[in-house]
Amino acid sequence: MLDAVQLRTLAAVVAEGSFDAAARLLHVTPSAVSQRIKTLEETVGQVLVRRHRPCRPTEAGEPLLRLAGQLALLEQEALAEARGPLGGGRGRTRVAVVVNADSLGTWFPAALARVPEPLDLSFDIRQDDQEHTAELLRDGSVTAAVTAQREPVQGCRVQPLGAMRYRALASPAYVGRWLPEGATPAALAQAPVMVFDRKDRLQHRFLRSVTGRVLDPPAHYLPSVPAFSEAIRLGLGWALVPEQIADADLTSGRCVDIAPGRTADVPLYWQHWRLESTALTALTAAVRAVAAETLR
Repeated sequence: MLDAVQLRTLAAVVAEGSFDAAARLLHVTPSAVSQRIKTLEETVGQVLVRRHRPCRPTEAGEPLLRLAGQLALLEQEALAEARGPLGGGRGRTRVAVVVNADSLGTWFPAALARVPEPLDLSFDIRQDDQEHTAELLRDGSVTAAVTAQREPVQGCRVQPLGAMRYRALASPAYVGRWLPEGATPAALAQAPVMVFDRKDRLQHRFLRSVTGRVLDPPAHYLPSVPAFSEAIRLGLGWALVPEQIADADLTSGRCVDIAPGRTADVPLYWQHWRLESTALTALTAAVRAVAAETLR
């Protein structure tokens, strides 16, 4: 039998990144944390935590980490229901979700706001590239994810949300300097491009689809949605911009479309634990409703 205290300790070690930090969170000594993890590993017969900084679960530890998160969520909901409205403060149910940056910068906050207030949810939102968000779901760090992965992670349900449409934007001054003859392959090979971070391959895939070539132009990395868009307006580089943001810049004339008629669509999916949870059910309904109104 798995021990709930040991599972909770495993979750704390991974969430906090070290045994010492987990000990402070749980109000026990580091040696107590170490002993709990050692005992759990002996029970399972596998190493569950990579002792690095930060600590990460091994492949054997991932399903136990998911189980620890599921038990914590169900425990919070059961306790709130048992106490009832007169229970002296029901506390908030914490839900961890990982979302790609462009969804966070456009439609996703509206989904959080649509979750009924009486549920008293506390959101722990993480950010990662849509190609990688499922990894946090797989290792149990989060309850749900907005992801580009359509295949369900083990123990999860997946539902299509629609697609985010992107348009290739640049400032008029940038076009005059770098693309005076248009977005030709030769010009695009030299024209600086904006890239969100090292995981972002969206611009490079678009270049290949437009030119039929593998291009590697100079790149500026800027991992902030507002700063990324502002850098394009200021002429630092061209990039693909979510339609919700691009429309205003095109209408105002601050930016132009460097590839008229060509867009990039990124299908998005909602994956969450296969769990009968009031919090997950409400959040899923809100996310799907807002996505249906916003995405392609």
